[in-house]
Amino acid sequence: MFPVSAFGHAEGMWHRVSAGGGQSPEAAAASIDPKLLQACVHCGLCTAACPTYTELGDENDSPRGRLYLMRLVREGQLSLDERVRRHWQLCLDCRGCETACPSGVKYGRLIEPLRLALEQSQRQKRRLGRWDWFRQLVLFGIFPYPERIRVAVWPVRLLQRLGVYEWLERLGLWRLVPGRLGQMITLVPPPTPQGPRLPRFLPAVGRRRARVAFFVGCVAEAMFRDVHWATLRVLQQNGCDILIPPGQGCCGAIHYHNGDPDGARRLADANVAAFDLEEIDAIIVNHAGCGAMLKEYGLHWQDTKQTARRRFSVKVQDVNEFLDKLGLVPPTGRIEALAVYHDACHLAHAQKIVEAPRRLLRKIPGLVLKDLPESEICCGSAGTYNLQYPDLARRLGNRKLQNILSTGAQIVLASNAGCLLQIQREVRQHRAPLLVMHPMSLLDLSYREQPLPRL
Repeated sequence: MFPVSAFGHAEGMWHRVSAGGGQSPEAAAASIDPKLLQACVHCGLCTAACPTYTELGDENDSPRGRLYLMRLVREGQLSLDERVRRHWQLCLDCRGCETACPSGVKYGRLIEPLRLALEQSQRQKRRLGRWDWFRQLVLFGIFPYPERIRVAVWPVRLLQRLGVYEWLERLGLWRLVPGRLGQMITLVPPPTPQGPRLPRFLPAVGRRRARVAFFVGCVAEAMFRDVHWATLRVLQQNGCDILIPPGQGCCGAIHYHNGDPDGARRLADANVAAFDLEEIDAIIVNHAGCGAMLKEYGLHWQDTKQTARRRFSVKVQDVNEFLDKLGLVPPTGRIEALAVYHDACHLAHAQKIVEAPRRLLRKIPGLVLKDLPESEICCGSAGTYNLQYPDLARRLGNRKLQNILSTGAQIVLASNAGCLLQIQREVRQHRAPLLVMHPMSLLDLSYREQPLPRL
């Protein structure tokens, strides 16, 4: 592991870039403590865990390769040209290399400031040239707001209900819709009953064991409110009083990872203000990307509100993590099926939660949980990566699907909205006989003794 002094320097560098001060990529590279780069012993164990190296076979697209590029740029031996930028930008930020690294290199805390500086630099250039309408209108103007997402996808929903969407997809006509907009259309899942709006409070079933608050989010609320309801019912069955505070919103990850740390900070501070930490035992999150962002609020910005953000982050727990610690009340409904569990990157690698979801799922009577080959490899979603780099994202998505199919599973489970959307698209386009579900949805069916949905 890094010495404490070096790790503190890394945090300091991370804060300076994240604060939105307009630091150039060259300056960000120059500010890296050389001890952090030297911690990488170039053993190569990270390469097998890296999605881009696994697919492309280019050492420059591996974690150790990217670290070496940082070192060369920092020492002035390599100019920061478009080739170097491309190698850094192709990183999915899945952090699989951190899990694989025997030296404890915190790769995410090295690559993220550089990528943020790259995005800010490109944004500055766009001000002088072409305006990125997709980034401003879609990523920042629609994605963080559930109601706007629902309005935006309404035409797609209409086509789905009329049966036209599937026909167009089979003919490959969605490929004619250019760029990121076309990719976004193909990710919209089939319509399912979402349930009513979430209430402010839900009581525990039976003896109260905990009092928690639930984080709703944005894309998760717009696309997977049914998963929210399943999660809330499972928490109730496990003796939890649940508060759903008003005033909360997007976690800020979309803004932060697309070069707008100030916008992310505004969303973060609104969330911190919305939750009364004194009256709850935990803040429960059921999607990995949101959970990772919420847990890192205390790291991203240095200002007068940093202490409050750190107190908030300490309370955040993924629902799998929380229920595993609490002790799951065993569900009774049998589900006779073979399932596999895909490790969402920001749950397994960012939050180090791997065994908890599996332990919960194994308590479902009748369910056989089989190991998934390359479960730890990213599916290609990676936030908005599948919109920015669709070709590589599709290769990774297809790789994930083939690994799932090799197990003979009937159900694939994932604890993140992005993973669910990405894998659902692959399953749908390949017409594979698979159910794609969140673990809480399956647990909820078992508690309610309901059958699996029909394919």
